[in-house]
Amino acid sequence: MKRIIILLVCSFLSVTGYSQSFDRAKLDSLFDNLQNHNLAIGGVAISFDNKVVYQRSFGKDQVLQTEYRIGSISKMFTAVLTYQLIDEKKLSLHEKLSNYFPDLPNAERITIAELLGHRSGLANFTNNTNYDEWKDQPKTHEQLLLMIKNQKPDFEPNAKADYNNSNYLLLSYILEKIYHKPYKEIVNERVIKRLKLNNTYYGVKPGFQPGEAISYHYINSEWKQDKAAYLDNFSGAGAIISTPPNMLKFINALFEGRLISKSSLDTMKTMRDGYGKGMFPYGDENHDGFGHNGKTEGFGASLQYYPENKLAIAYCTNGEVYPKAQILDDIFKICFNLPCTLPSFQPVPIAALTLDTYIGSYSSDDGNMQVSVTSDKGQLVLTTKGHPFTLVTLSDHEFWSMAFGFFFEFENYGKQLLIKDVDDVYMLHKK
Repeated sequence: MKRIIILLVCSFLSVTGYSQSFDRAKLDSLFDNLQNHNLAIGGVAISFDNKVVYQRSFGKDQVLQTEYRIGSISKMFTAVLTYQLIDEKKLSLHEKLSNYFPDLPNAERITIAELLGHRSGLANFTNNTNYDEWKDQPKTHEQLLLMIKNQKPDFEPNAKADYNNSNYLLLSYILEKIYHKPYKEIVNERVIKRLKLNNTYYGVKPGFQPGEAISYHYINSEWKQDKAAYLDNFSGAGAIISTPPNMLKFINALFEGRLISKSSLDTMKTMRDGYGKGMFPYGDENHDGFGHNGKTEGFGASLQYYPENKLAIAYCTNGEVYPKAQILDDIFKICFNLPCTLPSFQPVPIAALTLDTYIGSYSSDDGNMQVSVTSDKGQLVLTTKGHPFTLVTLSDHEFWSMAFGFFFEFENYGKQLLIKDVDDVYMLHKK
């Protein structure tokens, strides 16, 4: 009878959700392929019931203790600090921005809740301010506030949700006003030290520091170093450096109630227009997850938690070619034992008639991106702006540029061409 009960429990877990019997070899195969084909650099860690069950680093110069810039996952830390004040009755979701920064546009109508949920409508301080020219240079609070103040708001407060770094920069500054100390000290005392996140810290120094990952971009068949953004300019919107295992500790503590109250956590994960007040939805219709992504100058990160399964996934990269979203989708499917066919990135033969279907000229709707596709010796050649490059065939409709790291997919019998890079997917139509 005991054996039957155990078998029934195992069967239930495998059908309804995550179990610790997920295919670790398949995860290793995924990261081996990415590493062997120079398609990603980074690290991943997975925990079940607050115990690390998988950990892996991959790519150039990586070790398990590598520290990564986690970008906007810093916003989750800032949200936690904000909810701690709300739990302590020192701040309210309904309190107005004008209590702290009255000279900002619409400050008397913007609430703390709207800052948390990206509903303020304020202009993003990294947009329309020549960000690429000053991203590695320190700016004062006053200079960054002027970048917000001097721009017309994007929309009326609470009219909609739209992701914006200014919201969490301002929350950081509000925290500093309430605590009368720098954000760095606040997050260190109230989160990092409390959870003993020994490889997590606030980045204040220019350039890359010892132990910290260097970011790369892939061009002309090699990795080249990116410029380091000056993290202190982002404060609680994106200045934290961490590791996948430390990120797991943070999100497990959050969902176990060790950082904020249950009511605050419920508020944090309540979605409106696809946005929570400090996190975003993940998973699928059968697996509800919560978390945040991050990106900054060559770095990408994702932190996800699935409460029903007590499953947490932390992923960091400092070099992307193969889209991070696809890697995360593969990790998710493997963790939940869902059907998942991993890419091998090995060239495959393709019939000449199929290649001929794709030959022609393609253009984006706005006309800014135009390419022509021809064939030569059984391979497709894509030409844009006078530069031709040969594509590696991955399947009968998927192709890859090894030198530049772009992926191409033809749809609807060659009538549409999808061009995929690490950030975006571009749709082109055959003329």
